Order: sequence, then C-alpha cells, then structure tokens
Amino acid sequence: MAAMVFEPYTAGHALGLAMAAAIIGGIILFRKRLNTPRANRGARYALVAILIGCELALQAWYGVTQNWGLHSLPLQLCSVMMWLSAIVLLTRSRKLYEVTFFIGILGALQALLTPNLDAGYPEFRFFHFFIAHGAIIGASVFLTSIEGYRPTIASVFRALGWLHVIAIPAAIANALTGENFMFLARKPSTPSLLDLLAPWPWYLLQLELVALALCFLMLGVVRLIDRLLQIRADKAPQS
Repeated sequence: MAAMVFEPYTAGHALGLAMAAAIIGGIILFRKRLNTPRANRGARYALVAILIGCELALQAWYGVTQNWGLHSLPLQLCSVMMWLSAIVLLTRSRKLYEVTFFIGILGALQALLTPNLDAGYPEFRFFHFFIAHGAIIGASVFLTSIEGYRPTIASVFRALGWLHVIAIPAAIANALTGENFMFLARKPSTPSLLDLLAPWPWYLLQLELVALALCFLMLGVVRLIDRLLQIRADKAPQS
C-alpha cells in the first residue's frame, strides 16, 4: 500500500489541528473540574503518558519499519520538549515551566501550523505528529490555567538561554552526522515560517529577534487574559 502524502492546509491538516486543539481545548474547558486533587493527578498523568508514549512509539515505529537512523535521535526541539513537558508535569518545577511554556509552545505551534511531515492520514506518524505537539502545548496550558503558573519578564530571557543550551548537542550532532536537528544546518525541505527569513546562516540570527518578540507576545497575551478575567470578576455581583 502506497504511503499517503501529507499536504498542508487541506482537510487532513485541519483534522490534525482539530486533534491537537481537542487536547488543549479540553484542558481549558474542564479546568475547574481538574482543580480537584484526584482529577488533577489523573489529567497530569494522562498527559505524561501521552507525551512519553508518543516518543517511545515513534522510536518503536522506526525500528519495526526499519527506518531507524541518525535522523531518529531525539534531538529535534519538539522531541526534547516532549520529555521536558513530561518532567515538568511530574515535578511541577516552576523553573522548567519557563522553558516549556515559551519554547515548547512556540516550537509546537510552529510545527502544527507548518508541519515538516511526510506522512498523511491515516498513517501512524500523522496521528503521532499532531497528538504529540498538541500534548506539548497542553502541558504548559495545564500548568498555566489550572496550576496558576505564570511566566515573567525574567523567565523570557532564562527560557531563551536554555534554548541555546539545548541547541548545543543538536549542533554538534549536525556537524558529525550531516543531519538537521532543530533546523540549525539548513531550512526544512517543506514550507515553513523560516522561508520568510534570510538564507542560512543569517536566519539563525534573525530567529533570535523573532523568538524574543514572540516570547514577549506570549507574555502579553497571558497578562491580558489575566486582566480581562480580573475585570470580569470585579463586575460579577457579590453574593
């Protein structure tokens, strides 16, 4: 059976986005119910299982289909974020939250909007891709909307600092293997937001400014939502 080719901005892409949105939207929609200790623990563990299960299932798929190679190493940004998101859900580390909130959400969101994917519906990797990236965003949304964690101005710079640390082993692996982990060696072969930037290596410098701007945009969105919720609470009739 011939492999299905993924085509962006089609019904298949919309289906994938819907799966990711279901994870994120479900957390937001049921956030009050998830405040109870039992429901909170169950939801966190379910997200952890999805995140770790997705990565382990992908590695198993590579092995079963004899597609495992150097490209399978978990050095892509979102592969790293899957593990870190699982850890932050288990440990509730506020310092690690700073990384997954900014870098995890931005990386996964970019992947969802412009997928670097060569497998279409209904292949395994199609479902893996959208569920995994939805869970990465869902982990930080969970901690923000339910646990009450909040990013700060200082956390923007700490998160970007950790992004550079994460990039070091990816860059070394790229130099040794010729792979393109974290798209540090070249732009992805599929259309992406990087196409709007200058050729390599200059787009790496431009990404520094883009990432900084997007992090502050995310920070502003969170603070705006908090402000609107506070205004709504102040206007609510007192019982």
